[in-house]
Amino acid sequence: MVAPAVPEIYEEDDIYAAVDARTETLQNLRELGPPDLVYLVKQPKASGSRQTEQTGVYHHVTGIDASSSASLAAYVNTLTFSPLDKTHKVVSGIYCCYNAFSHLDMRVEVKIPGSLESYCIDERGDKRVATDALWLETFLCGVLRAYAYADDGGGDAIRRIVGVRRFNPVTNTEMEHKFLDAAERLFFMGRQLSSDPETQVPNTVSNHLTTGLLKYIQTTGRYTSGINLFEKLRTRDVEVSSLLSRVLLMADEEVRAVRLMYDALQDVPMDYSLLDCQASFCQKKGEGEMALECAKRAVTAAPSEFSTWAQLAEVYVNLEQWDLALLTLNSCPMFTYQDRDTPRMPQPSRIMLPILAESILDEIDEGQPRQGDPHDYVHPSLRKLHAAAYQGTFLKAYNLLTKIAAAIGWDQLLKTRSEVFVMEEEYRVERQHSTSKPPGSVKSNSGDVEMNGNGGHAENSANEENGEHEGNQIERPEHTMASEVVKSGNEDHDPSHSSYTQFKNKRLCERWLDNLFMVLYEDLRIYTIWRTEMAQYRQQSMEYKKSATEWEILGELAERLHHFEEGIEAYQHCLAIRFSPKAMRGALKLHEAKNNTRGMLNSLIRLIAWQYRWYSEFSPELLYLIRKLIEDEGAVKVRSIVQATNLPQPVLDLTHQYCQLCATFRSSGSDF
Repeated sequence: MVAPAVPEIYEEDDIYAAVDARTETLQNLRELGPPDLVYLVKQPKASGSRQTEQTGVYHHVTGIDASSSASLAAYVNTLTFSPLDKTHKVVSGIYCCYNAFSHLDMRVEVKIPGSLESYCIDERGDKRVATDALWLETFLCGVLRAYAYADDGGGDAIRRIVGVRRFNPVTNTEMEHKFLDAAERLFFMGRQLSSDPETQVPNTVSNHLTTGLLKYIQTTGRYTSGINLFEKLRTRDVEVSSLLSRVLLMADEEVRAVRLMYDALQDVPMDYSLLDCQASFCQKKGEGEMALECAKRAVTAAPSEFSTWAQLAEVYVNLEQWDLALLTLNSCPMFTYQDRDTPRMPQPSRIMLPILAESILDEIDEGQPRQGDPHDYVHPSLRKLHAAAYQGTFLKAYNLLTKIAAAIGWDQLLKTRSEVFVMEEEYRVERQHSTSKPPGSVKSNSGDVEMNGNGGHAENSANEENGEHEGNQIERPEHTMASEVVKSGNEDHDPSHSSYTQFKNKRLCERWLDNLFMVLYEDLRIYTIWRTEMAQYRQQSMEYKKSATEWEILGELAERLHHFEEGIEAYQHCLAIRFSPKAMRGALKLHEAKNNTRGMLNSLIRLIAWQYRWYSEFSPELLYLIRKLIEDEGAVKVRSIVQATNLPQPVLDLTHQYCQLCATFRSSGSDF
């Protein structure tokens, strides 16, 4: 198996500046930590060369076995020969790998040829001894980072950090055993690793360790291994039942999963993770009323968690109870998005990004902008679509809002909104008629679950007024009355709000949700303009021209608004201009929805080659899709379709490697 090329980021004037920068940022790390840093010192091969002629080069890496100093030193030794640089030799190297459990940076220094020293650096920058217990923690963190920081095929993760080599951390059953053994030993320390941004308080079953375990099991289909692990852990804590239930459902062991959920809830009747799992299962089975009861209990069990409220809102959407869906959404506790830990490096003197011959594919490279070329033109209205930047709780809340809009239309959404929330104008009018009543507050009788909205503020507001277009028929939403305005007491007089008969059964809308409506309005407005213009151009038999980047943005826009076919159309226009991993990922979804095996594989081959081109031999999402195709069609058919594709053999071999991995793990459908 050919390893990806090695990117090189050069520090010619200030050697070790990148290592020093990493040390300085240790005290600010809150998540799993940044990718591993590998720093090499080179000097000319010519005899008599002096230390002053040394140069520092580095890159980042994930997925390397970090269970001992020897395994990290072995990786450094693989870098001593460079096919690109024949005039310099590597004289030393440092491998830095973050231990998120103990908040230490484990380091291995290698002198070539010669010595090896391992130690760790704490948050103050002091040296400490690296023990076996610390290496166990570091190994587990390394596997979790490889999964958490992998690219999903669309290229976003690859573009975030320049020069990261991504390897598969678990390539065989022996390594799996090592990983799951470490996970079992450190499982109940998992909450120390923080959690996904949608989780308010990390706990035993909701943290980066459990997220990584579930992702590994789903990606590889190693359900039996996951079931065995969680059954052992469940004997120590019944709360692990929710994780075991999820794996049983993944493995289509539905009867066992339902029995387990029922039995476990006898012991812990207010376990919100179990109730969430039950609600989700009932929804998939079309049992909306049963899902509703489970979701309500989950909210009661964990009213400060976003996931329980979001699940309840989803149930109301599926039951087509739009007013209660909006009221529940309004009650979701919103959290500031905590981004992943990323390296903050000093400005390098130059960057070398070599291409490995095995990943060269003309259609990927043709038409790509060269260094110094002007950027694609993007219309200003497309640049400021705020929804594209949403992450965490705001992204999930926006997805729920767009689901409602797609189901009932914008006009009906606005009507429902005005029926359940106090609108600004009616509040002003009613206020003027109530100045003689004693003070009070707005009451709420809506909904059959108490709505304790404690939402934050959306980081992006879309209140700008943009120029209207002749094809735009979207009505701009009025503002609702924000709860903080009513509660602030900054008005000139304070009448009795309790006598406001106009809206005695209405709720005050959280400001962040009001902002989401404005963002949705802007998305719909731009979408309507685009579709109207395209229809007009077609009527006149004229070509509708956009840049590749604009088509990519329009594809994302249509996808956000659940206009699937229109999104694919935009992505295909983008691909006709030049290759884009995001657009190709969108086309892949179309083939997947239509069960087009050949089309899926054509997309996967190109995405795998593009990933490899940018130093990533491993994407869990792409591996999962290959595994599911093999499960459905059989390995022989999948390999045959890949091999029959008219592309260079080295490129096809990259996809064959994914197929071979499925065979190694004895995935269903593989030919053993």
